[in-house]
Amino acid sequence: MKAEGSQWPHRVALLTAWATFPLLFIGGLVTSKGAGLAVPDWPTTFGYNMFLYPWSKMVGDIFYEHSHRLVASGVGLLTILLAFSLWFYERRRWLRWLGAAALTLVIVQGIIGGLRVVFLEGTLAILHACFAQAFFALTVSLVFFTSQEWKEVAEKIRLPDAGRLQRLCTLTTAMIYLQGVFGAVLRYTSTRLDAHLLFAALVALHVALLSGRILRFHSDHPKLFRPAVFLSGLLILQLTLGLGSYLAKFTPLGIALPSSGVVLLTTSHVVTGALMLVTSLVLTLRSYRLLTLPEPMVAQGFLSERVSA
Repeated sequence: MKAEGSQWPHRVALLTAWATFPLLFIGGLVTSKGAGLAVPDWPTTFGYNMFLYPWSKMVGDIFYEHSHRLVASGVGLLTILLAFSLWFYERRRWLRWLGAAALTLVIVQGIIGGLRVVFLEGTLAILHACFAQAFFALTVSLVFFTSQEWKEVAEKIRLPDAGRLQRLCTLTTAMIYLQGVFGAVLRYTSTRLDAHLLFAALVALHVALLSGRILRFHSDHPKLFRPAVFLSGLLILQLTLGLGSYLAKFTPLGIALPSSGVVLLTTSHVVTGALMLVTSLVLTLRSYRLLTLPEPMVAQGFLSERVSA
């Protein structure tokens, strides 16, 4: 029996998304410090049950890698709770299956992370990083889908450029994710800097076009305006961090920086990219939820299609 109007799915989704963000930071920290293989076995930790490993032995790089495993286990537990809360309290079937997809993804993500340790395979590390971004985006989507904002029957905003704005939002989100993929390739293989820089330019262009369009023409719609402003700020921060990371890792200037500074730069670059992804995703979901073409334009488009057919 589904409980109408239960807030539990939204609360658990919100908690899962909040817990996933620091997990991304810790995962980036592990990679930036080169601590990913500090614990050589999996699913055990130096032969111990992972949850019973002594705190006194969590020193140096072991602290970062084992903490990553523990926090990831916590996120996995929250994802199980989220999937069950959606299954028992949510009436929308597609949303229940989306919760099941999140659970499947977090299980696959954990297995990939473990196999990376066992087989010492760099490709698995890249997949692990890409799936982490996708999982974070999925948890934020679930927060949005279970929110009161999504459940309420929203009054459509009729805009002549609704379709163009929706497509631009979608393309921008896809570009940001692809930029994250090439960023993962660069971090783990030190190759394809050219692709990373190319997509950085494309992302900057698309974010500028999208934010500029919203800030110029749709500033009276706060549900679009606010994330557009936030996305613009994140872009400026990300470009700054990207420049700092490039100078630190690929030029002689990096020698002058303390290692802790380089680690902080590169890790912040990763998590800022994740924030850009989910901000653009929320903007995309809102654009499809709220925007529609004016009635005469819809009818005109329909007639044009009939005539052309």
